Amino acid sequence: MLRVRKISNPFLSENKVAMSKIREIVAAQFPDIAISKIEEIEKQMADPVRHKFLSFLFVADDIKGNIRGFALMLYMSDIKFCYLDYIAVNPGTNSSGVGGALYERVRDEAVSLGSAGLFFESLPDDPALCKDKRFLDQNRKRLKFYERYGARPITGTLYETPVKEDDDCPPYLLFDALGGDESVPARVLKRVIRAILERKYGDYCPPNYIRMVVNSVKSDPVRLREYRYIRKDTAERNNGSREERNIILVYNDKHDIHHIREVGYVESPVRVSRILNELEKTGWFRTVHQKEYADYWIARVHDRGYLSYFRKACRNLPQGKSIYPYVFPIRNKAKPPVELTVRAGYYCIDTFTPLNKNAYLAAREAVNCALTAADAILEGKKYAYALVRPPGHHAERNVFGGFCYFNNAAIAANYISRYGSVAILDIDFHHGNGQQEIFYHRSDVLTISIHGHPSFAYPYFSGYREETGEGDGDGYNMNIPLGEKIDGDKYLMHLKKTVDRIRKFNPDYLVVALGLDTAAGDPTGTWSLRGADFENNGRMISTLRLPVLVIQEGGYNSRNIGINAKMFFKGLRG
Repeated sequence: MLRVRKISNPFLSENKVAMSKIREIVAAQFPDIAISKIEEIEKQMADPVRHKFLSFLFVADDIKGNIRGFALMLYMSDIKFCYLDYIAVNPGTNSSGVGGALYERVRDEAVSLGSAGLFFESLPDDPALCKDKRFLDQNRKRLKFYERYGARPITGTLYETPVKEDDDCPPYLLFDALGGDESVPARVLKRVIRAILERKYGDYCPPNYIRMVVNSVKSDPVRLREYRYIRKDTAERNNGSREERNIILVYNDKHDIHHIREVGYVESPVRVSRILNELEKTGWFRTVHQKEYADYWIARVHDRGYLSYFRKACRNLPQGKSIYPYVFPIRNKAKPPVELTVRAGYYCIDTFTPLNKNAYLAAREAVNCALTAADAILEGKKYAYALVRPPGHHAERNVFGGFCYFNNAAIAANYISRYGSVAILDIDFHHGNGQQEIFYHRSDVLTISIHGHPSFAYPYFSGYREETGEGDGDGYNMNIPLGEKIDGDKYLMHLKKTVDRIRKFNPDYLVVALGLDTAAGDPTGTWSLRGADFENNGRMISTLRLPVLVIQEGGYNSRNIGINAKMFFKGLRG
């Protein structure tokens, strides 16, 4: 399995290994580049103001974490264009598909930034420009590869003029319209060329050379070279509507094995089917089947003793029988109750969350769904949605409750945090006590919850404003407990406060614990949000311009849950 992920912070331990491998790839693929240029990548990422561009680094790795290739893209926001600086594949591995995956990921990022297009250099296929003919065949292969996406050299300029007389194979400047208009206005191209030559090559290109190249742009609009290696209609097909731009949807199609047929048990399979029915009408989603993940990722968040108990207790119960915690002993860790049925209270916080043979199986698949969606975000997808049940945000490190067994949001956030900082925004009606307890002492994961005040809302014992974190986590937990009657306008006002706090934290990724029990008529809530309010909430969150992993939590009014979910994603898409 190959994935392409974005590195935002090169100084994290997981990313330091990748950066070391990137240096090796650059040294092998571009031997003429000075070591100082390789080291400059980290400096560019850390100080975009001085360099006058933002740097986006993408690495392709396999299931074992081996770095197969990388790409570096620069974004010059004042001109609104992207420049592909490097794209290279590790020469020591099978490179099949790696270059294409990296290039498509770069294109997606450029589109999300609203770039006027993607510019980059490629060595020429013209024998008159290359004294050393050995490289011509390789140059032609590269240009053929880019033509597949419609990217071709810009014609009618002096860009490929050597800076020094003895320079060989001066590069073409290529333009990828990203599926849009291929003609480039002359005034735009002049600014682009000046920015590239001054900001990227300012230490090599003298001012008079830069003026010459800029002034050589005469035609308006500037044109691209005709297709030379592939048919034009082939490139047009590659530039069509691509599924990668849709929201990734992951759900367990066997979630209904966990079905408690008892009066008053509202966490039922119909919740998922009603949401799916509405989302399928939109065309916004691409369904991906969940992959299997090791228990290791659960044990990074949940206590191994609890994990073992939950698995064993469920396995030993007969089909169709549920047990509910009914004895809550003081938690003496040295002597937990021997009987599994009695021990349930040792790991639970309420009397209405049952254990049965399928509870573990359903919860375990929910984790797989959440981690599959998390990997989609790491691979560069802008939005991913894990539509799961049972929910998870009430599950703490070693307890279950509130219909929750494994904390899907916390497990996914911890999984992602290896590659960058994460904010969790819980917008369920009930407090996200699980994420709070799990990350209470950490500063790399910001946890925020907007919820009904614990004086009247489950779980009653947590969610107060003064709970802000401890130790390294002091100041990285934020609770906004609200009153019993809240409408959409008042909710949006408080949501804006959380967005401001997230923006200040400046995370690399956002996990949204999506509760739809804030809606009017929900049997577990008291607020009155309607479809338009969920759309406004999604739009407010979208202003953060972050990769967003959405994980389903509560929402128990089956009449409107699907519409409200659809409206939330309508707003999130912008």
